[in-house]
Amino acid sequence: MRGDHAARRRALQPLPPLLLLLLLLSRAGALHPDELFPYGQSRGDQLLQEGDDESSAPVKLASPLRFYEAQFSYLYVGTNGIISTQDFPRETQYVDDDFPTDFPAIAPFLADIDTSRGRGQVLYREDTSLAVLGLAARYVRAGFPRTAARFTPTHAFLATWEQVAAYEEASSRVPPSEELNTFQAVLASDESDTYALFLYPANGLQFFGTRPKESYNVQLELPARVGFCRGEVDDSKREGPYFSLTSTEQTVKNLYQQSNLGVPGVWAFHIGSTSPLDNIRPATVGGDLTKAHPSPSLEQSFGPTAAPASAYTEDDLDYYDENEGEVEYPPGEPGDAWNGHSSIDTSFQSKAEPRPLGESATLDPQTKEGRALGGVDSPGLNGRVKASRQPGTRGPAPSEIEGDSLDPTRGAPPPYADGGAPPSEEGAPSAHPEGKAVLLNYPVPAHTPPLGRGRQVLGVEDVIGSSTEVFTYNAANKETCEHHHGQCSQHAFCTDYATGFCCHCQSRFYGNGKHCLPEGAPHRVNGKVSGHLRVGHTPVHFTNVDLHAYIVGNDGRAYTAISHIPQPAAQALLPLTPIGGLFGWLFALQKPGWENGFSFTGATFTHEMEVTFYPGEERVRITQTAEGLDPENYLSIKTNIQGQVPYIPANFTVHVAPYKETYHYSDSAVTSTSSRDYSLTLGTINQTRSYRVYQNITYEACRHSPRHPAVPTTQQLNVDRVFALYTDEERVLRFAVTNQVGPVEGDSDPISVNPCYDGSHTCDMRAQCHPGAGVDYTCECASGYQGDGRGCVDVNECAAGSHHCGPNSVCINLLGSYRCECRSGYEFADDQHTCVSITPPPNPCEDGSHSCAPAGQARCIHHGGSTFSCACLPGYTGTGHQCADVDECSENRCHPSATCYNTPGSFSCQCHPGYRGDGFQCTPDPSSGLTPCEERQRQAQAQHAAYPGSLPHVPQCDERGGFLPLQCHGTTGFCWCVDPDGRQVPGTRTPPGSTPLRCGLPEPTQRPRTVCERWRENLLEHYGGTPRDDQYVPQCDDLGHFIPLQCHGKSDFCWCVDKDGREVQGTRSQPGTTPACIPTVAPPTFRPVPRPDVTPPSVGTFLLYAQGQQIGHLPLNGTRLQKDMAKTLLSLHGSIVVGIDYDCRERMVYWTDVAGRTISRASLVPGAEPETVVNSGLISPEGLAIDHFRRTMYWTDSGLDKIERARLDGSERKALFHTDLVNPRAIAVDPIRGNLYWTDWNREAPKIETSSLEGENRRILVNKDIGLPNGLTFDPFSKLLCWADAGTKKLECTLPDGTGRRVIQNHLNYPFSIVSYADHFYHTDWRRDGVISVNRDSGQFTDEYLPEQRSHLYGITAVYPYCPTGRK
Repeated sequence: MRGDHAARRRALQPLPPLLLLLLLLSRAGALHPDELFPYGQSRGDQLLQEGDDESSAPVKLASPLRFYEAQFSYLYVGTNGIISTQDFPRETQYVDDDFPTDFPAIAPFLADIDTSRGRGQVLYREDTSLAVLGLAARYVRAGFPRTAARFTPTHAFLATWEQVAAYEEASSRVPPSEELNTFQAVLASDESDTYALFLYPANGLQFFGTRPKESYNVQLELPARVGFCRGEVDDSKREGPYFSLTSTEQTVKNLYQQSNLGVPGVWAFHIGSTSPLDNIRPATVGGDLTKAHPSPSLEQSFGPTAAPASAYTEDDLDYYDENEGEVEYPPGEPGDAWNGHSSIDTSFQSKAEPRPLGESATLDPQTKEGRALGGVDSPGLNGRVKASRQPGTRGPAPSEIEGDSLDPTRGAPPPYADGGAPPSEEGAPSAHPEGKAVLLNYPVPAHTPPLGRGRQVLGVEDVIGSSTEVFTYNAANKETCEHHHGQCSQHAFCTDYATGFCCHCQSRFYGNGKHCLPEGAPHRVNGKVSGHLRVGHTPVHFTNVDLHAYIVGNDGRAYTAISHIPQPAAQALLPLTPIGGLFGWLFALQKPGWENGFSFTGATFTHEMEVTFYPGEERVRITQTAEGLDPENYLSIKTNIQGQVPYIPANFTVHVAPYKETYHYSDSAVTSTSSRDYSLTLGTINQTRSYRVYQNITYEACRHSPRHPAVPTTQQLNVDRVFALYTDEERVLRFAVTNQVGPVEGDSDPISVNPCYDGSHTCDMRAQCHPGAGVDYTCECASGYQGDGRGCVDVNECAAGSHHCGPNSVCINLLGSYRCECRSGYEFADDQHTCVSITPPPNPCEDGSHSCAPAGQARCIHHGGSTFSCACLPGYTGTGHQCADVDECSENRCHPSATCYNTPGSFSCQCHPGYRGDGFQCTPDPSSGLTPCEERQRQAQAQHAAYPGSLPHVPQCDERGGFLPLQCHGTTGFCWCVDPDGRQVPGTRTPPGSTPLRCGLPEPTQRPRTVCERWRENLLEHYGGTPRDDQYVPQCDDLGHFIPLQCHGKSDFCWCVDKDGREVQGTRSQPGTTPACIPTVAPPTFRPVPRPDVTPPSVGTFLLYAQGQQIGHLPLNGTRLQKDMAKTLLSLHGSIVVGIDYDCRERMVYWTDVAGRTISRASLVPGAEPETVVNSGLISPEGLAIDHFRRTMYWTDSGLDKIERARLDGSERKALFHTDLVNPRAIAVDPIRGNLYWTDWNREAPKIETSSLEGENRRILVNKDIGLPNGLTFDPFSKLLCWADAGTKKLECTLPDGTGRRVIQNHLNYPFSIVSYADHFYHTDWRRDGVISVNRDSGQFTDEYLPEQRSHLYGITAVYPYCPTGRK
């Protein structure tokens, strides 16, 4: 054994990093099915029993593996794309729910999978072969090159789902889907760590989700879940951590197109360790599931054109809470960070903000000219050259990139002839993503710094000294103001010099020319602060807390506030006044002939400090990066604090005495070294400590102009009135300093100075102080303000007409300034003032360069730029590139008494002789003289003649033309009884060879069918006339009442029911015993009794929601849900209620029933009976809307792809639309304006449309950035049309004309229907199986109601105690 182990160790020795990268680079395409880990029964795999919800026997592992913090010795494999450390519950408890599960789960593709009838297989085994362990090791080391560079697995567990299918309801009319999936999970472990590999080969994922079993024929599909769950971790059922990789169909599609370790279709995760592992850690070489395009090839992922690995390191991953919103549709930003869980279907974001490399270039060694890495020539000198260490453009340090350097010239594809890219379908990657070429840390000559996109530099060389990097320039091809003055501030002028141009601020402004601020005006700073500190011996971490600073420019006061730093760190940071002192130096009051920091740096620079505390010699490093001015002219800055600081006990105050600092200036750099004393006091305790601070400020200076001779290289900053405070109540750390910059001077006796120079003047804080003789001075309002200088108010340049915004632009007033914005369709020219028309990009759909099928068969859908997609027109099927005619006649679209004629892209129906109608509905023509039985007989014979393969039943008629009571099928031999109208009597169908029934015996009286009888008939029809032994059918007595004892099929499982058919709790028996049930129905009386399953609603506003076989009632108190008063309003056994709405005039509720294929209504008056108003010509009626003004109802039918209208009693029925509809669902009406709105969740082209109530002026209202618009509501009070989207997870609203679109909430779960009332929205949710309320103004979730009986909720509507002036 020892020899075998040593051999394995030698075989799995880590490859050198460069060799490992080159091996992976050798395959750049998607994963081929043959490249999965070897599997099959010949490899020792066990085969999981076929079925819909199977699980394996426990697999005893030879060596335990770690999952999160625990160790497990057994694994279970399930049909539904999941592995666990314990046996699975029933699939209904987890398959249709979102993460987390309440049991440990490793899920490469969690969905409702079914391998019955030979549709795929699931194989699994434990493996210790060198081939498998070696391949797993290479994948893991590639994904985790630092932490797993020597990972040597000893065991692997493999599970493979091969050609498996999604669960589908069995149907004789629809063949099984041909979409099959193949994927694999590999768990590799050694003694201390476990890694998971998920593999998805090319074309291995053909379906991306499955329909819930409870959805019936409502076309909903839940995307597969991919990720990991720890499960409940203790007896208190506390939810454990989890990690989610997908949440939308698009993220599932990208599984086989992208990767997080560089091989498309392969994903790696660190899932368990003996070391602390708070949550799953994914590999981070590449991979962003939210992007709808394939990932780069391996050559791009590891090669010189890839994004820097330093931006996404495994140690910098951020994790998100279960409540964190899932950003998926379209790609967006990650939501708020919380502690605990991960729901990451965005790209793997870095905790510390990544430092982008910018757009870089290399220099041709022959010509020394800049050339983009991709081989595209740079178009000329149209940008400034930036110092290589400038924030936002620097190259990564050697320690930031894992792996060895590669040749930077490899793998660059040639450009297209025209310099652009050809038209491409949506999702196809461009040759250069975002047009960028990025230079990684390769050993190139020192004279090739990263350059801006499209920029050339001649004769560049580094001159390094005093922590700054300086460029010198050759004047052979200089930049001039004529072409580049747009780089200057709008308050600056441009000057040409011998070697180039420079920007200089205008009079009454100061700065470096590229950023200019008004003299004398106050300034603001906004930013974020992050830190990893050790306070004493306690580690403290904080990320992106807010920083705000306010500076009074005319007296040098600077106030800084940092919020929500944890208390131990905030208290310990009190002595570090240089954090806020930076702003004091930037905007210090200037003595004559001296300049503050902003005059040199402008708004882009890096401030680095190293502070050493005494006597403990703790050391902390602070980096502050300025990132320019925002549109409000506020300085943006990021601060990062790393290191150790001395612990300061709570309640101690910190005092820092006034101090002086000397700053040394050179080109592009400022340095300072100083020491500070500070005292800690608490009552009579007074301790004095000190620290030494080194500061280095680097910025970009314009070296073309001669240095101003009046500004010396050394200046002194005098800091007075130093203040530092932290309070637990506010959780805000505050600094305040007063600053003045001037010459270096000793501690001589003070002399009288002008108030302008020491800040003692009385000018307004928005005014500039002008010194006079002696102590005299005058005040002048800063630029952008007006007044006498003692008081200044803002000038509205936009209203006064003193702005310089050009035509086609909009002026926006700011405090002390203004800004110009171009109107839609325009962009700024080079002068940043003139707005010029944006030339629209070529549209392949208009210029004919697309590859769609001919216009009569398909339509081209433009997605912006050169991207498009193709969709077959209604009546055709295919990819959009190729479309074939759909034979609608084979789908039985016409009435049985009509003949169907198929035509290209369409069809027509014509009633048979003896019938009249439009072909979709045919009724016997009384003038024909035939009886209904004879008409049906002729119809069946004609159908058999037209379709010889069909086997219709030919009715048998008596001598008078009536239906014989006993009917038998001439081919199958089945017989049944019929009533005088030819309708089958439920429960009478008998198989061939059975004793014939005695049919035709008249009933003594005719009475309405009861609830029990209707439910029995519906179920018998659903079961095809003959239920199986295990299917439940209600048993009714002669009067139609429920028999007190009910049993499940022919089994011995029985229970008692009350008069309404509800099970009596505690009476369910086991086989062998029968419960004693007491009748609960009194003998019939001569008076009718109220309907027992209708509960009259209370007075006031309430919600009605559809939940399968019942309609629920949920009262509102204002806008709050009165959950304790919720109840069932109406029980409808055998129905599946989907759409629901309310007629406020007659107090009637209307609903659609996809099981009964009907539209019904019921009055809310006690004792009212439901009434069916539409019972024919429906297949899957879903959305429903009532116009109480016009007494009209509108509905969608996703089976017929129709939108229809009828009077409220079902009369005057009319089809409004039956073309250009794929999956119509929600519908809403605006009675006041006479508009109709509906959604179509066509996956290829989802949309929201509108028309008049008569079906005129049809047009698309919304078709951008929507996915599955399930719910739709029109609010008559706010006049907003709003929808809930299960694809984008957003609740959005727009005005009735489609303008003013805005997002209310972007973290929904799986909404189905929505209604608005007052300032709230209420929607049903399929993930929560409940009703959720959202505030319209704030977008916040305010409440939720989860019914005790958990099943999917469908439609929802609001019932008012009065008729509003319009409805949803």
